[in-house]
Amino acid sequence: MAEAALRARAVEAGIAVTVDSAGTGDWHVGRPPDRRAIIEAGRHGIDISGYRARQAKAEDFLRFSHIFALDPQNLRDLQAIAPRRHLARLGLLMDLVPGREGTAVIDPYYGEAEDFERAWADVSAAADVLVGRLGR
Repeated sequence: MAEAALRARAVEAGIAVTVDSAGTGDWHVGRPPDRRAIIEAGRHGIDISGYRARQAKAEDFLRFSHIFALDPQNLRDLQAIAPRRHLARLGLLMDLVPGREGTAVIDPYYGEAEDFERAWADVSAAADVLVGRLGR
């Protein structure tokens, strides 16, 4: 959902960005998003049904200027797999949102539809801030 929210905001703002998402584990590789995530993104006019999960890899740290984790544990996992020399700046996604520094995007996976709404609100807020910074 974070990838979709950022892509959509960037397109709306007319800003060209390269955006991708990846997990730190391999348990969902090749699988589509959770159906509840597909529904929530669809409520915002975005089709993510064609997305497929992949695992973060060393090349990502050379390809991207910024890599954002959705929670502190995933940030630690990313720091552990990052090559010794890399270009990417690592951080928590919600650190972009004033007042939300150090907090995680809610993990809706074991929750209900409302949790996906909350997660969408979180990633959308971060996307708004990031696109605003890129547009300066």
